[in-house]
Amino acid sequence: MFFFYYPWDLLILAAFGLSIWASFRVKGTFRKWSEVPTTYGLTGYEAARRMLDANGLHDVPIEPVRGALTDHYDPINRVVRLSEPVYYENSISAVSVACHEVGHAIQHKEAYPMLVARHRMFPAVNFSSGIAPLLIIAGIIFQQFNFLLLVGIIFFSAAVLFQLVTLPVEFNASSRARSLMVAEGFITNEEETGVAKVLNAAALTYVAAALISVLELLKYIAIFNSRNE
Repeated sequence: MFFFYYPWDLLILAAFGLSIWASFRVKGTFRKWSEVPTTYGLTGYEAARRMLDANGLHDVPIEPVRGALTDHYDPINRVVRLSEPVYYENSISAVSVACHEVGHAIQHKEAYPMLVARHRMFPAVNFSSGIAPLLIIAGIIFQQFNFLLLVGIIFFSAAVLFQLVTLPVEFNASSRARSLMVAEGFITNEEETGVAKVLNAAALTYVAAALISVLELLKYIAIFNSRNE
């Protein structure tokens, strides 16, 4: 029952397929637009630095990190970290990703409600996401301890909620990036199409991950309810 619980498993498999496709798409889209230089020749670092400064974030440093698509904003140390291809290159992909991460820094400065909620949830979710699978598996295998499944579902729900809260945080950061990139003159109006494709492809990976988690949660709830019936 744990490994196959029709129809939820079919939906979860479809969501996994979407996730794999989204992963390939974001890599392919990034690769495609990384070959297209911006008209004004700004590198990812230069665009990020200008956007930070324009929003009064002069004290937020930008650091290069190894790897591909390892870009992120560190809210604890207040640092924007860009992968080396993004940091050094002057492509549409590089500028798009760099400005997206700056979008998170601006959210932090303005105390964007969903970002604040996400940060406050993180410690609890970090614990619950680790213990939830163990409780769920134990509850399913040992049916006499059905309460373990219920507790696991509660803990897993916190992790699912965290992923759902992440969606507006990511979409808002991309929206900020797109509007500011045009307003600050980092890209032309014609180049905004490429920026949108890069950012939308990245956002789809978060949507797919959240969808998988929601479907898994519904599956576990269905198992629990069927036992009680």
